[in-house]
Amino acid sequence: MVLSRWFKLERGVEKSRTGIFSRIAKLFESSRPIDDDLWDELEELLIQADVGVQTTDQLMELMRGEVTLGNVNDARGLYRVLQEELEHSLEEVAPTSPEAMLAPDGQLSVLLVVGVNGVGKTTSIGKLAQHYKDQRMTVMLAAGDTFRAAAIDQLKVWGERVGVPVIAQHPGADPGSVVFDAVAAARARGARLLIVDTAGRLHTKTNLMEELRKIRRVLDRQSVGWVKTLLVLDATTGQNAVLQGRAFQEATGLDGLVVAKLDGTAKGGVVFAIVDELQVPVLFVGTGERPGDLSEFDARAFVSALFE
Repeated sequence: MVLSRWFKLERGVEKSRTGIFSRIAKLFESSRPIDDDLWDELEELLIQADVGVQTTDQLMELMRGEVTLGNVNDARGLYRVLQEELEHSLEEVAPTSPEAMLAPDGQLSVLLVVGVNGVGKTTSIGKLAQHYKDQRMTVMLAAGDTFRAAAIDQLKVWGERVGVPVIAQHPGADPGSVVFDAVAAARARGARLLIVDTAGRLHTKTNLMEELRKIRRVLDRQSVGWVKTLLVLDATTGQNAVLQGRAFQEATGLDGLVVAKLDGTAKGGVVFAIVDELQVPVLFVGTGERPGDLSEFDARAFVSALFE
């Protein structure tokens, strides 16, 4: 499984590895001195890679400190420190695993999946269903985004593709009613996991928040004790993904992140900015269009794939 994860990540970050991150690696190829030019070029490239100004400043300060302390005295040593600090920046945020999203006692678990329209939310839900199904779990889907007929239809298509039942009602139906039916159906069929699609209308944050509160009340009335919220972000939107994440975190609270379309960007550094800003762990990254193109996130493998 680890080997498969590595190949998925390596393929998923190919554009980033052969783009800006290859330019970063080249800074350290020669025996050039650690001088102002090196610092300036490194800072510029990290920001170009969407690592973010705040995260870049923190990295630069840490690396300069290692040089000042005498722990690093050449460019190759600095390159090693850069990779270690990037890895550490991802691991220090309350690391968790995809299995931690599930109730430990085997009771029904519910994943509420949030994200703005167009980020790949429904596709990511289909991939999540495939992932957990591959772990020999009984999975069901709930079409809680009832405001768009296309969202319901797309979720049904994904359900058929991965062989997972979808509970849906007509467009415009009350999302709480959909979730009520889905929980009843999941329990009747002995499902371990119910993944709920939700409306992605971030521009009406107050309504979104109330809608999610309604869904949570429905789950509480049905005595569902294990509910987690996953946010799907589109890596190709760069720093805008960070802004979206901040808004959803304020509106709903978050337990984990799914970074979609990682294979479509040459600026994979946005993952570092997202984690640093939200202080929420990345659980999965989307690395392609097929149902199996979802990789469990591993900080060390991710950083290695970006540079090797």
